Amino acid sequence: MSILSFTTVDVFTANRFEGNPLAVVMGAEQLGSETMQKIAAEFKYSEITFVLPPRDAANTANVRIFTPTMEVPFAGHPNVGTAHVLGQQSEVFGKPVGDTLRFEEKAGLVEVTLRRTEGRVTAATIRAPRPLHVGPDVSEETIARCIGIDSGKIVKSNHRPVFVSVGLSFAVAELDGLETLGAARPNLTHFQAAAGPTAEGNHDFSLFVYVRAPEKPWNIRARMFAPLDNVPEDPATGGASAALAAYLVSLAPEQTINQRVTIEQGVEMGRRSIIEVDVVKKDGMVTDVWISGECVPVMRGEITV
Repeated sequence: MSILSFTTVDVFTANRFEGNPLAVVMGAEQLGSETMQKIAAEFKYSEITFVLPPRDAANTANVRIFTPTMEVPFAGHPNVGTAHVLGQQSEVFGKPVGDTLRFEEKAGLVEVTLRRTEGRVTAATIRAPRPLHVGPDVSEETIARCIGIDSGKIVKSNHRPVFVSVGLSFAVAELDGLETLGAARPNLTHFQAAAGPTAEGNHDFSLFVYVRAPEKPWNIRARMFAPLDNVPEDPATGGASAALAAYLVSLAPEQTINQRVTIEQGVEMGRRSIIEVDVVKKDGMVTDVWISGECVPVMRGEITV
């Protein structure tokens, strides 16, 4: 029998019981993937992380990320939240904790910078582990059926619905206003139909829909639906926000630009989140994507397995 410790934090918020909850589990070195998956399903959070000793001593930790149904190679809010939890400690795996952490993940090495206020960690910034990848288009009819809206409500003047990724793939689509965004409801049957060969060969389909006004194009309201992961709606999705921000900056007419994109998510769920994404574009190509957010601690406990 093993006893694991866990800490939960609300991520992308400074207000407890808002943002996106995350459980960070320590002491799981002896657990197999199947048991980790069962623990993730028990929590029912959109993701939880298991912090393991690094393979390379130059790094801080090996971090594995699980949704209720599967392990994923990268996600934004688990990295921000895990860094916040580790940043509260004096050392991790025998090494002092500084202001820069390095996480080994399936998507690659993730760098995290901590922000402290009066010595206390309040926020973290992570660098997306992979370059922007733009996949195939998705039909407006597929998007509309998945969230129960009219396909005419999908805006195509900036881009068609498309798969984008900086570590984890999402379908993204722009909607015509807050009323349409608020009316969206995920339909499991249509998500299952969409998760065929069109989803870049995956058996998953996560959808990030958003609204932005012409006068404030870099301030975005969004919602993310992933019912195939047992996450009907996610209150804050750093990976999707980073991918969308990088894609929109790639479409901007400026060939060289450093752009901050602010994404507000989770409002319709009563868990408002604020995700800041900084995108660097040089000579027409996105070169760096950084995701930032605040965190607030909520619970501590133990798991017996």
